[in-house]
Amino acid sequence: MSTTENTEPKVEETKPAEGSDSKPLASSSVFSMFGGGAKKEKKDDDEDRGDNSGSAKAQRDAAAAAKGDEEEAPPESEDVHFEPVVKLTEQVETVTHEESEEQVFNMRCKMFKFVQETREWKERGTGPLRLLKHKENGKTRLVMRRDKTLKVCANHYITPDMTIAPMSTSDRAWLWNVAADVSEGEPEAITVSVRLANAENANLLKEAWLKAQKENEDLFSAEGKNEEPKEEEPKAEEEKKEEPAAA
Repeated sequence: MSTTENTEPKVEETKPAEGSDSKPLASSSVFSMFGGGAKKEKKDDDEDRGDNSGSAKAQRDAAAAAKGDEEEAPPESEDVHFEPVVKLTEQVETVTHEESEEQVFNMRCKMFKFVQETREWKERGTGPLRLLKHKENGKTRLVMRRDKTLKVCANHYITPDMTIAPMSTSDRAWLWNVAADVSEGEPEAITVSVRLANAENANLLKEAWLKAQKENEDLFSAEGKNEEPKEEEPKAEEEKKEEPAAA
Protein backbone atom coordinates (compact mmCIF):
# COMPACT_ATOMS: atom_id res chain seq x y z
CA MET A 1 0.00 0.00 0.00
CA SER A 2 1.03 3.57 -0.70
CA THR A 3 1.51 6.22 1.89
CA THR A 4 -1.24 8.48 0.48
CA GLU A 5 -3.96 6.01 1.13
CA ASN A 6 -2.96 5.73 4.77
CA THR A 7 -2.87 9.47 5.43
CA GLU A 8 -6.38 10.42 3.98
CA PRO A 9 -9.07 10.31 6.60
CA LYS A 10 -12.09 8.26 5.95
CA VAL A 11 -15.35 10.08 5.71
CA GLU A 12 -18.16 8.20 7.20
CA GLU A 13 -21.59 8.61 5.79
CA THR A 14 -23.93 10.34 8.16
CA LYS A 15 -27.00 8.36 8.73
CA PRO A 16 -30.09 9.79 10.18
CA ALA A 17 -30.80 8.92 13.64
CA GLU A 18 -33.22 6.25 14.22
CA GLY A 19 -36.73 7.41 14.80
CA SER A 20 -36.23 10.76 13.04
CA ASP A 21 -38.38 11.78 10.03
CA SER A 22 -36.95 11.66 6.58
CA LYS A 23 -38.09 15.26 5.76
CA PRO A 24 -35.67 17.81 4.28
CA LEU A 25 -33.81 20.11 6.63
CA ALA A 26 -35.63 23.21 5.32
CA SER A 27 -38.82 23.51 7.38
CA SER A 28 -41.82 25.85 7.22
CA SER A 29 -40.18 28.10 9.78
CA VAL A 30 -37.48 28.98 7.29
CA PHE A 31 -40.03 30.10 4.71
CA SER A 32 -41.88 32.12 7.31
CA MET A 33 -38.77 34.29 7.67
CA PHE A 34 -39.32 35.53 4.13
CA GLY A 35 -43.09 35.78 4.42
CA GLY A 36 -43.85 32.71 2.38
CA GLY A 37 -45.57 30.74 5.03
CA ALA A 38 -47.86 33.59 6.21
CA LYS A 39 -49.08 34.44 2.72
CA LYS A 40 -49.86 30.86 1.98
CA GLU A 41 -51.79 30.49 5.21
CA LYS A 42 -53.70 33.74 4.54
CA LYS A 43 -54.54 32.63 1.02
CA ASP A 44 -55.65 29.29 2.31
CA ASP A 45 -57.85 31.03 4.90
CA ASP A 46 -59.45 33.24 2.21
CA GLU A 47 -60.07 30.24 0.00
CA ASP A 48 -61.62 28.36 2.91
CA ARG A 49 -63.97 31.31 3.57
CA GLY A 50 -65.16 31.33 -0.05
CA ASP A 51 -64.73 35.12 -0.57
CA ASN A 52 -65.32 35.40 -4.30
CA SER A 53 -66.26 39.15 -4.48
CA GLY A 54 -62.99 40.54 -3.14
CA SER A 55 -60.89 40.61 -0.06
CA ALA A 56 -62.57 40.55 3.30
CA LYS A 57 -60.85 43.77 4.28
CA ALA A 58 -62.25 45.66 1.30
CA GLN A 59 -65.74 44.45 2.15
CA ARG A 60 -65.37 45.52 5.76
CA ASP A 61 -64.15 48.97 4.68
CA ALA A 62 -67.11 49.38 2.33
CA ALA A 63 -69.55 48.36 5.05
CA ALA A 64 -67.96 50.81 7.50
CA ALA A 65 -68.14 53.63 4.96
CA ALA A 66 -71.81 52.94 4.24
CA LYS A 67 -72.57 52.94 7.94
CA GLY A 68 -70.73 56.23 8.37
CA ASP A 69 -72.77 57.86 5.55
CA GLU A 70 -76.00 56.80 7.23
CA GLU A 71 -74.89 58.28 10.51
CA GLU A 72 -73.73 61.55 8.93
CA ALA A 73 -76.92 62.06 6.85
CA PRO A 74 -78.72 65.22 8.04
CA PRO A 75 -82.13 64.79 9.58
CA GLU A 76 -85.19 65.65 7.51
CA SER A 77 -86.14 69.30 7.77
CA GLU A 78 -89.38 70.11 9.48
CA ASP A 79 -92.17 71.96 7.67
CA VAL A 80 -91.91 75.39 9.29
CA HIS A 81 -94.57 78.02 8.55
CA PHE A 82 -93.87 81.74 8.89
CA GLU A 83 -96.59 84.36 8.92
CA PRO A 84 -95.92 87.29 6.52
CA VAL A 85 -94.98 90.56 8.17
CA VAL A 86 -96.91 92.63 5.62
CA LYS A 87 -100.02 91.22 4.01
CA LEU A 88 -100.70 92.21 0.42
CA THR A 89 -103.94 94.01 -0.20
CA GLU A 90 -106.47 92.97 -2.79
CA GLN A 91 -105.58 93.66 -6.41
CA VAL A 92 -107.07 96.93 -7.62
CA GLU A 93 -108.65 96.84 -11.04
CA THR A 94 -107.22 99.45 -13.40
CA VAL A 95 -109.79 101.68 -15.07
CA THR A 96 -108.87 102.73 -18.63
CA HIS A 97 -112.25 104.28 -19.57
CA GLU A 98 -112.29 101.91 -22.53
CA GLU A 99 -114.50 99.28 -20.91
CA SER A 100 -117.62 100.40 -22.81
CA GLU A 101 -115.86 100.40 -26.21
CA GLU A 102 -114.82 97.75 -28.70
CA GLN A 103 -111.66 97.84 -30.78
CA VAL A 104 -112.22 98.01 -34.54
CA PHE A 105 -108.64 98.77 -35.64
CA ASN A 106 -105.14 98.37 -34.17
CA MET A 107 -101.86 99.27 -35.89
CA ARG A 108 -98.43 100.09 -34.49
CA CYS A 109 -96.95 103.41 -35.64
CA LYS A 110 -94.94 106.46 -34.62
CA MET A 111 -96.72 109.79 -34.08
CA PHE A 112 -95.38 113.32 -34.51
CA LYS A 113 -96.80 116.71 -33.55
CA PHE A 114 -96.21 119.89 -35.52
CA VAL A 115 -94.90 122.71 -33.30
CA GLN A 116 -96.02 126.09 -34.61
CA GLU A 117 -93.38 128.09 -32.73
CA THR A 118 -90.37 126.27 -34.18
CA ARG A 119 -92.05 125.12 -37.41
CA GLU A 120 -90.83 121.56 -36.97
CA TRP A 121 -92.17 118.08 -36.26
CA LYS A 122 -91.63 116.76 -32.73
CA GLU A 123 -91.93 113.07 -31.88
CA ARG A 124 -94.99 112.42 -29.71
CA GLY A 125 -94.65 108.69 -29.09
CA THR A 126 -94.48 105.15 -30.48
CA GLY A 127 -97.12 102.52 -29.84
CA PRO A 128 -100.41 101.01 -31.01
CA LEU A 129 -102.89 103.34 -32.71
CA ARG A 130 -106.43 102.06 -32.12
CA LEU A 131 -109.92 102.99 -33.24
CA LEU A 132 -112.47 102.37 -30.47
CA LYS A 133 -116.19 102.25 -31.15
CA HIS A 134 -118.62 102.96 -28.34
CA LYS A 135 -121.08 100.12 -27.73
CA GLU A 136 -124.02 102.41 -26.98
CA ASN A 137 -123.81 105.57 -29.11
CA GLY A 138 -121.70 104.01 -31.92
CA LYS A 139 -119.17 106.86 -32.10
CA THR A 140 -115.55 106.02 -32.96
CA ARG A 141 -112.56 107.76 -31.48
CA LEU A 142 -108.81 107.48 -32.11
CA VAL A 143 -106.64 106.54 -29.13
CA MET A 144 -102.89 106.00 -29.12
CA ARG A 145 -100.74 105.05 -26.12
CA ARG A 146 -96.96 105.04 -25.77
CA ASP A 147 -95.15 101.75 -25.32
CA LYS A 148 -94.24 100.63 -21.75
CA THR A 149 -95.60 103.76 -20.03
CA LEU A 150 -99.03 103.46 -21.74
CA LYS A 151 -99.35 107.24 -21.57
CA VAL A 152 -101.95 108.63 -23.97
CA CYS A 153 -100.45 110.66 -26.82
CA ALA A 154 -103.62 110.99 -28.95
CA ASN A 155 -107.30 110.96 -27.98
CA HIS A 156 -109.92 112.50 -30.23
CA TYR A 157 -112.99 111.75 -32.36
CA ILE A 158 -112.64 111.45 -36.12
CA THR A 159 -115.02 114.27 -37.00
CA PRO A 160 -116.49 115.01 -40.43
CA ASP A 161 -114.47 118.22 -40.85
CA MET A 162 -111.10 116.43 -40.58
CA THR A 163 -109.06 115.55 -43.67
CA ILE A 164 -106.39 112.86 -43.83
CA ALA A 165 -103.59 113.69 -46.29
CA PRO A 166 -100.38 111.92 -47.36
CA MET A 167 -96.98 113.26 -46.39
CA SER A 168 -94.96 114.55 -49.33
CA THR A 169 -91.78 112.95 -47.99
CA SER A 170 -93.07 109.38 -47.48
CA ASP A 171 -95.62 106.96 -48.94
CA ARG A 172 -96.26 105.39 -45.53
CA ALA A 173 -97.16 108.50 -43.53
CA TRP A 174 -100.37 110.50 -43.05
CA LEU A 175 -101.24 113.82 -41.40
CA TRP A 176 -104.44 115.51 -40.25
CA ASN A 177 -105.61 118.47 -38.16
CA VAL A 178 -107.42 117.88 -34.87
CA ALA A 179 -109.74 120.54 -33.50
CA ALA A 180 -109.98 119.10 -29.99
CA ASP A 181 -107.46 116.51 -28.82
CA VAL A 182 -107.80 115.73 -25.10
CA SER A 183 -104.71 113.57 -24.59
CA GLU A 184 -103.15 116.25 -22.35
CA GLY A 185 -106.33 116.79 -20.35
CA GLU A 186 -107.68 119.99 -21.90
CA PRO A 187 -108.97 120.15 -25.52
CA GLU A 188 -106.18 121.28 -27.83
CA ALA A 189 -106.04 122.05 -31.54
CA ILE A 190 -103.02 120.25 -33.00
CA THR A 191 -101.64 118.88 -36.26
CA VAL A 192 -100.38 115.30 -36.09
CA SER A 193 -98.76 112.86 -38.46
CA VAL A 194 -98.19 109.12 -38.20
CA ARG A 195 -95.58 106.94 -39.88
CA LEU A 196 -96.19 103.22 -40.29
CA ALA A 197 -93.96 100.26 -41.08
CA ASN A 198 -94.81 100.08 -44.78
CA ALA A 199 -97.16 101.42 -47.46
CA GLU A 200 -99.57 98.49 -47.05
CA ASN A 201 -100.14 99.29 -43.38
CA ALA A 202 -100.56 102.95 -44.26
CA ASN A 203 -103.38 102.08 -46.72
CA LEU A 204 -105.09 99.92 -44.08
CA LEU A 205 -105.04 102.82 -41.64
CA LYS A 206 -106.53 105.19 -44.21
CA GLU A 207 -109.37 102.78 -45.02
CA ALA A 208 -110.27 102.32 -41.35
CA TRP A 209 -109.93 106.06 -40.71
CA LEU A 210 -112.31 107.01 -43.58
CA LYS A 211 -114.83 104.34 -42.57
CA ALA A 212 -114.91 105.62 -38.99
CA GLN A 213 -115.27 109.19 -40.24
CA LYS A 214 -118.27 108.25 -42.42
CA GLU A 215 -120.00 106.48 -39.53
CA ASN A 216 -119.35 109.40 -37.18
CA GLU A 217 -120.65 111.87 -39.76
CA ASP A 218 -124.00 110.08 -39.91
CA LEU A 219 -124.19 109.89 -36.11
CA PHE A 220 -123.22 113.54 -35.62
CA SER A 221 -125.75 114.66 -38.24
CA ALA A 222 -128.57 112.71 -36.61
CA GLU A 223 -127.55 113.99 -33.22
CA GLY A 224 -127.48 117.57 -34.47
CA LYS A 225 -131.00 117.30 -35.86
CA ASN A 226 -132.30 115.98 -32.57
CA GLU A 227 -130.71 118.85 -30.67
CA GLU A 228 -132.13 121.65 -32.87
CA PRO A 229 -134.38 123.87 -30.75
CA LYS A 230 -138.09 123.72 -31.59
CA GLU A 231 -139.98 126.94 -32.29
CA GLU A 232 -142.18 127.78 -29.39
CA GLU A 233 -145.82 128.38 -30.22
CA PRO A 234 -147.05 131.87 -29.21
CA LYS A 235 -149.14 131.74 -26.14
CA ALA A 236 -152.62 133.14 -26.56
CA GLU A 237 -153.32 135.92 -24.19
CA GLU A 238 -156.30 135.42 -22.04
CA GLU A 239 -158.94 137.92 -22.75
CA LYS A 240 -160.46 139.52 -19.80
CA LYS A 241 -164.15 139.75 -20.01
CA GLU A 242 -165.62 142.73 -18.37
CA GLU A 243 -168.78 142.16 -16.56
CA PRO A 244 -171.64 144.34 -17.76
CA ALA A 245 -172.31 147.22 -15.55
CA ALA A 246 -175.33 146.93 -13.37
CA ALA A 247 -178.32 148.82 -14.63
